[in-house]
Amino acid sequence: MLALLKRLHFAIGLFVGPFIFVAALTGTLYVLTPQLENALYAQQLFTDATGPVQPLSRQVAAAQAAAGQGARIIAVRPAPSPTETTRVMFAAAGQGPSESRALFVDPHTLALRGDLTVYGTSGVLPLRTTLDYLHRSLLLGEPGRIYSELAASWLWVAALGGLALWLAQRPPRLTRHATGTARQQQRTRRRHTLTGLTLLLGLLFFSATGLTWSNWAGGNIDRMRSALGWMTPAVSTALHGGHTEMADPHAEHHGMMMMPGMVMPPAPAQAAATFDGVLAAARQAGITADRLEIRPAKTHTQAWTVNEIDRRWPTQVDSAAVDPHGYRVVDVVRFADFPLVAKLTRWGVDAHMGVLFGLPNQLLLAAFGLGLCLMILWGYRMWWLRRPSAPAQHPAQTLSAAWAALPLLPRLLVLLVAAGLALALPVMGVSLLLFLLVDLLRWRRAA
Repeated sequence: MLALLKRLHFAIGLFVGPFIFVAALTGTLYVLTPQLENALYAQQLFTDATGPVQPLSRQVAAAQAAAGQGARIIAVRPAPSPTETTRVMFAAAGQGPSESRALFVDPHTLALRGDLTVYGTSGVLPLRTTLDYLHRSLLLGEPGRIYSELAASWLWVAALGGLALWLAQRPPRLTRHATGTARQQQRTRRRHTLTGLTLLLGLLFFSATGLTWSNWAGGNIDRMRSALGWMTPAVSTALHGGHTEMADPHAEHHGMMMMPGMVMPPAPAQAAATFDGVLAAARQAGITADRLEIRPAKTHTQAWTVNEIDRRWPTQVDSAAVDPHGYRVVDVVRFADFPLVAKLTRWGVDAHMGVLFGLPNQLLLAAFGLGLCLMILWGYRMWWLRRPSAPAQHPAQTLSAAWAALPLLPRLLVLLVAAGLALALPVMGVSLLLFLLVDLLRWRRAA
């Protein structure tokens, strides 16, 4: 079993290590950019104007006038403070999933401060949007998401496998006659091991939360959560009765993609004055956060929603549904009433993105990402130092041979575990088959 763990750990490091390295590096870049984004887009995000804050309806009307007749508002984010701008987001053809056109309005003067494409529930601007796409899919679209799912699928296996190897065997003590190469090997191994043990809990956390974002494994996780009643509740927008809906904590990564030539479906008229009434009703219902997002209904039979979007600590993500005709509060969902698993999911997603605890969260994630990159590089150095001086193949140095050497019961157990993981994590299953194909070819050549 120890030989099998060694070969599997080696295969993951050799073949999946580059993908984990890229995911760690791009994720580190992403979490370090909020302050840079604030500086880069200060013109759009902030204002130094003074005087009374205009009603939200007038700010929305100013954005509508700038966007042009027929532009459809999909969300409005009132200015969180007098020094920040109001963001009015419009649907537009040619946008990617969860992207929208945002006009930034000065809440004091009603002047237009900027016009940018923004992305997702978190409302990130173009710089972080590019880094987000780079982290998720290497800018390759949906096919590129396989890389990040591959990295997340194997990261926890590599972490636990490394822990098992460290517990099972320790490197022998070097004598004073040891060669320089042997000393380099031991130093590199010590660094690799110590870093892995230090980052172990983080490796498991990022693997788990990364899988919830993935395509195939994420779908399986959502189905399991739904079956167990662990989904995140969302307000019901039905005006004539209805039930509590379920929200997606990864909503910022999903959405409707508008292609050139597509026509938006008809929507109810969005009178600017309605925003004042809906916001006032939501405030009376207990929606108190400074950072809000108001979403008009898509049809006449639905309520508007007002969502708190402050995902720092303490988390403020309550929601209210408001009838835009009589400003009656239809439904309210409070974070305090979420099931425990839904709360943990919300906190896990926000911690993964570096927003839960602000700057300390960012610095911790940056240190973790850089540590993981170093650990992978040390792993490759270990392999390079230990490579044979002459090309040689040994049958015992394959996964196939290590598995075949197991007694019957452990051999069957390994098969069952591998099959179960392959069903739950399809990208892991396919990549494992590729590992075994390469391994069998090596085994046959060696034999």
